[in-house]
This record gives sequence, C-alpha cells and structure tokens, in this order.
Amino acid sequence: MDNERLTRREFLSRTGKAAGLAALTSTAGLALHVRDPRPFDEDETKPLVRDLRIAGLAPRLAVVHGEDPALLARASIEKLGGMGTFIKRGDVVVVKPNIGWDRMPEQAANTNPAVVREIIQLCLAAGAAKVIVTDVTCNETERCFQRSGIARAAEEAGAEVRRPRESDFTEVNTGGVMLGKQPVLKSFLEADKVINVPIAKHHSLTGTTLALKNLYGIISGNRSRLHQDIHNSLADLGNFLRPTLTVVDAFRILRRNGPQGGNLADVEYTKTLVACADTVAADAYAAETFFGLTRDRLNYLGFAQERGLGTADYRTLPIDEFTV
Repeated sequence: MDNERLTRREFLSRTGKAAGLAALTSTAGLALHVRDPRPFDEDETKPLVRDLRIAGLAPRLAVVHGEDPALLARASIEKLGGMGTFIKRGDVVVVKPNIGWDRMPEQAANTNPAVVREIIQLCLAAGAAKVIVTDVTCNETERCFQRSGIARAAEEAGAEVRRPRESDFTEVNTGGVMLGKQPVLKSFLEADKVINVPIAKHHSLTGTTLALKNLYGIISGNRSRLHQDIHNSLADLGNFLRPTLTVVDAFRILRRNGPQGGNLADVEYTKTLVACADTVAADAYAAETFFGLTRDRLNYLGFAQERGLGTADYRTLPIDEFTV
C-alpha cells in the first residue's frame, strides 16, 4: 500500500483490522506484548502524507473585494468553479479556521466567523456528509471557541464543532526536517477534504501568519520547538497536510502585535478574501499584498515550492480580481 496517500476508506480499514487483531490476541490469552493498534505506525520509517488536493486541477487565484465577508467567501469560491469542484457528495470535510486566541472577531486574531459559516453552508449544499470545525488553540479552548464567535457560527450552519481533548490526538510520523513524530488531531487523519481558512495577520517571528502557519493548529506536543527553525517547520506542515482548498480571510487584518493582538488600533479593514487550491500561491500573494513580504523574506515559501506543494511565483497563475 502506498503510505504517501492514505484515503479515509483506507484509514478506516486499517483501524478495523488493527482492532480485530487486538481482540483475537486478547481472546487467546497470549502473554505477548500487544502492539498499539494505531493505524499509522505499521511502518514508522515512512512518513505519512495527507494529500487532499484535487488531482488534475489547475489552480487559479480568486481575489475578491467587498463589504460583506460572507458574500466574499461565496463569490471567491464560485470564481474557482464552485464548492462542487472541491467537495463531493458524502465527503467528510474539516474546515480549519484560526481559533487560536481568546479574542473577539473585531480584534482580528481569529478567522472571521461569517466566513466560516458561509464555507460550511457551501460544503453542505455541495453534498458533504459532515463538516467538522476544529483547531488546537493557544489560549483556553472554550474561551477561544466562544469569544471568536466561531463555535456559534459553525453550529448554526450545521457543522460539528470539536474542541480538542487529549484523546483526540494520535502520534504519527509526519516526516520533515523539524516535525518528525508528532501528535496530530485525528479529525485531520479521517477527513476526505480539508479547507484551510486562516486570517491574514502580523506575526512577531515570521512577519505574517497565513495558511501554512495556520496548520500549527492540527498538532499538539511541543509546538514551540518548531519555532527554532520556523521556515522548515512550516514547509514540513504543508508537506504533511495538503489542504483541498485555501481561503485567506483578509476582511480585517491584524497589522501589528500579532499573532494575538488585542488593540483595535492594530486592525485594518482591507475587505478582501483570497481563495486558491494552491496553498503556497495563496500565502505568497497575501504576504506580498497585505504585508509587503516577498519570497526572499519568507524562506518557507521557497522550501514549500521545492517540495512540490505549490508555487511561490503566484503571478504565474491566472488571477481573477473583482469586487462584489
């Protein structure tokens, strides 16, 4: 079996086989060590890759301006062919906003809840069997989910909101220069599709935090360790989990004192959303457009491109920029 691409069906099959083996061993009363039936440690020398991109899809950038963040989300995805291009009937979809901080939407530390709500509704309308919204937070989990407005928006839209607990993680070999074995939120291992929905904001270490940095929220463990080589860490994360679609929320951006912020004076209304199936291109566009940061400053973009995760030369893609 090709461990580079593990579908949800394969994951469930492996889980079932492992559970059956554990039950048989117990019944026989063997005094042997029973191997942990986690599905991803059958060959720990081979890193797992969750590539959930649409095969054969030629990416393009949709850049939408306007006054209504929900309308921007809808219009940007329609420009890419509609949600049906990415989500098929019966898919289990994880929508991954940034819910990391105990902040209100106006403070622009977390993804705009109106954007999250609209994306969930589009997924369900496209036939998704289930939409899950989750994130590993930096501040206390319940306060982040509530104060961000995302828990309420997601539930009202029909999503299952998962506040991570310790039992929700499993350690897998994610490979990479920095990442290696890491506890990963199971939701991202079980999903058929993942839609990454970061907010564009300043970050004290990298200058900006966008889609690749938003993937920090899929893992637990010693995450601060990854800051020792942040650029390789971000490329590692992007290599391990390759989202189906990326929507960068730049309706409000945190211009200074990120990633947590807190002062409304640091928030700027740019009233823009950027959607693209190419995570690297979306990051490169947003970094340069909103923060003046090019690939020369953000080494992780080059690292990600070298690994085949997308293009940092976003101008090589078709760009549809419009106002609604």
